[in-house]
Amino acid sequence: MKTQETDIQHEASVDGSSHQSTSASVPPDLLDVKSSETLVWPSSISISSGLSVEALRSADSDDSPAASDSPKTHQHLSKGQHNVQKASKTDKLTDVQWANEEIHLQSESLQKMPDRPKKPRAATIRVSRKKQTLSGQKSDQTRSEFTVSQSSWLDVWKGRKHMVLWATLDGNLMSMWKKRTDKFTEYVFHVASVTNISKQEHGRFSIHLQKKHFEFMAHNAAVQDGWLHSLYDSRGREAIAAPKKHGPLSMKDRRKKVYSAICGHSLWIYSSKEDFNLGLGMMCVSMNIASVKSTGRYGFSLITPYRTFNFSADSSKEASAWLESLNDVIRNALSYSEVALRLWSSPCNKVCADCGAANPEWASVNLLVVICEACAGAHRSMGSSRSKVRGLKLDDKVWTEPLIQLFVLHGNKTANNVWGHNIPPTEQISPLASPDQRAEFILAKYHKGLYRKAHPLAASQKLLDQRLREVVCGPAVEETVSLLCSGAKVSCSSSDPELKSAIAVAESAGQALQTELLRHNEFVEAPDFEQTRHSEEQMEELHGKLDEERFLFSQENQSAAYDVLDLTEVVSVFDCSDGETHQFEVSTLTDRLTCSADERNALLSHMTHIMKVVLADTVKQDDLLGVFAVSKLSIREGAALQFAEVWCSLQEGEMSVHTLQLRSRETLILNAQTRCYLQSSENCILLEFPDRTFHMQFELEHSCRRWHELLQKAMSSSTDGQQRAGSVPTSVHRCISHITLHGLMVEGLYRRCGIAPQISKLVDTLRVSPKEAVLQTDELSVLDVSGALKQILRQSELIPQTHRPHWQNAAALPGEKVRLQTYRELLKQLPPDNIATLSALCAHLNNVQKHSQTNRMTAHNLAVIFVVIFFQELAMNINMVQMTRELILNHTHIFRSPVETDGAIVTVF
Repeated sequence: MKTQETDIQHEASVDGSSHQSTSASVPPDLLDVKSSETLVWPSSISISSGLSVEALRSADSDDSPAASDSPKTHQHLSKGQHNVQKASKTDKLTDVQWANEEIHLQSESLQKMPDRPKKPRAATIRVSRKKQTLSGQKSDQTRSEFTVSQSSWLDVWKGRKHMVLWATLDGNLMSMWKKRTDKFTEYVFHVASVTNISKQEHGRFSIHLQKKHFEFMAHNAAVQDGWLHSLYDSRGREAIAAPKKHGPLSMKDRRKKVYSAICGHSLWIYSSKEDFNLGLGMMCVSMNIASVKSTGRYGFSLITPYRTFNFSADSSKEASAWLESLNDVIRNALSYSEVALRLWSSPCNKVCADCGAANPEWASVNLLVVICEACAGAHRSMGSSRSKVRGLKLDDKVWTEPLIQLFVLHGNKTANNVWGHNIPPTEQISPLASPDQRAEFILAKYHKGLYRKAHPLAASQKLLDQRLREVVCGPAVEETVSLLCSGAKVSCSSSDPELKSAIAVAESAGQALQTELLRHNEFVEAPDFEQTRHSEEQMEELHGKLDEERFLFSQENQSAAYDVLDLTEVVSVFDCSDGETHQFEVSTLTDRLTCSADERNALLSHMTHIMKVVLADTVKQDDLLGVFAVSKLSIREGAALQFAEVWCSLQEGEMSVHTLQLRSRETLILNAQTRCYLQSSENCILLEFPDRTFHMQFELEHSCRRWHELLQKAMSSSTDGQQRAGSVPTSVHRCISHITLHGLMVEGLYRRCGIAPQISKLVDTLRVSPKEAVLQTDELSVLDVSGALKQILRQSELIPQTHRPHWQNAAALPGEKVRLQTYRELLKQLPPDNIATLSALCAHLNNVQKHSQTNRMTAHNLAVIFVVIFFQELAMNINMVQMTRELILNHTHIFRSPVETDGAIVTVF
């Protein structure tokens, strides 16, 4: 008690001698005195001024009990503690009197600080997004089953240190995480360590752990009540068993001393021995998913699927003792089984593919996932025609050597790359999920395919089946899973007796793993996916405020955090402002936010801050002036085989490529000589300069299409305003000329396939340097050229997707004369290059069909082939085939007429 009084008196003397401390250091209870109506963000002053949280931490008396105790906690304190609170009450009242002066002085002192990237004002910006169900808002049914289970975002104070953390309570442990997707905590403690819980006003409550305590604030009273209800119900739980071993260690990645303890089947890491005595840990690592190895005389590493911890002891004897103890715990934690042990040799298979539970002992052999017992029950409820569940310890006969190898080499990692490619964090279940939540999630994942990574050919069953037979000839198991996930059929239903099934093809190619995977999927029902996800979902309006590298959301301005977005998850930022409407869009792999402000400057300050975070140190603040798009993508230059992960920013007349790993930036000038082609099936853009060619591949289709529009806008803004006539790409022109000279007499031209590797190589060469590409004249080489032409045209999207419904309507019109006239009108709406390329291609196909007695390629046969290239997903419509045939036969009437293009007349030949 004497030590506590000394600390408080020292703190008061420091406060009295200087008014330079930040308002973030004002305890939460002082905020009650200053305002009885509106609760302000305790850290809003530091955010608005640009003062970092780290600057506050160095001066924090982090463990002082008097730093932030609220008045309502007095009745729960011991008599001695109450006297200490009373002794410092006068100092607190003095603080209130000069609080406003403190803020003014802080603002003046900041002007003298060195120049730093300014952060947006603390005033919030409006954010719109699809309404989500947060884990912290549980239904009454869930709460009745798991009365002590709770999770939500909370504003957290530990001493003077303020944070916004994702907090979870499972009945035994309360854990706090910086991000919802993190695997390791910022703080964790057992409920048995809690000495007191108290409710306060404005959604706040306190948790005391002997000498230390936490202050929390929930975003509304319902969440506050839920936490208090769960915390009170968790009282009286049995404490953690005494540690088997404990002692100090050095943590190399943090370069600090820690205190560690082996409790049960977990390793607890504490920041100090004092925290160990209090039961307040930094993180808890389960030994079910870990392995350990020596890394030197004093060092050892603890390896998990998510992170590797590097420790060093004070002596080689102590290091050996830790290694022996950890290995013993790991051996006891795992239930050894030959099959289980081999599957668990892959770190990703050590946790359930669906909920993340440790030590899963079941598997779905057709879906290629290792799962826990609870999830296995949900898989069985889908039926064996959807998921074939087998035990790692019970079903010895099913576990052939190829199947074991398939799971070891691929398993959960490959399956989740496909089936769980796009799971929103709010929908991901945990090991504590209720049976209903678990069943709903697993149905959404495997039965409806809501989170899958669809194969690019998913729109065509024929192309899916054809691609499956091609892929199983090699080791690309992940693409096979993607094809099966998208509905490719293992059994061959074609009437062609010479067409082998995918299993027969894999067996002939000697691909044992592919054969095993196909056999388990041979009689599985085709997935019935929902093509769209809740298109009528409600939108919610939130207030967003930037905090370092996070975007904090609240339901009301200046209230506690409701949700948090980690800015490192952002993949695209677009300026969507138009006239008096000031908006920008932020996209992640799972979410899309629209942010709006009343003033342009307020909007730009938020948008440029986000751009600055994602582009790291590759740009300065001034470099972002005029930037209206930033996206993460993979880029490949010329004929290079490897894609590099970069960020690209776009402004009028130029594009910058930022390589974060190398901290480099290259600026490319966009002008009239630059060509831009959209390859929508691969989320790819081909950007051609006179001397260079770039392949830009995006994660999201939306980002790809948006960039294609903005690139065309940026290129047009750099020209002198004159409309240039359309031209045929050199690569297309060369292919057409070569086939006209050497291929008109080749039987089955365009119907027969060339050699796939040769075609791919030829396409790359024609893209990079079309004039230097060597085209052979023999029959097989001509077929390769025809295949390359089809692939180039398919990727170029001659008739944009947004235009296709109009062409579909035109194809259904009665009377050929009316249709032809409508085709001419629709041509006027296409870009000049597309018109020129369509004209050249249809003229060439008209020439090909004139030699149909020799090459067997009539206008109808050509139309069946090229309707897929022109109209893609509409190719199965018989009217579209008729339209393509009419474009070929009536080429002269449709194309050889003046076509208006933005005021200029371009005669197309």
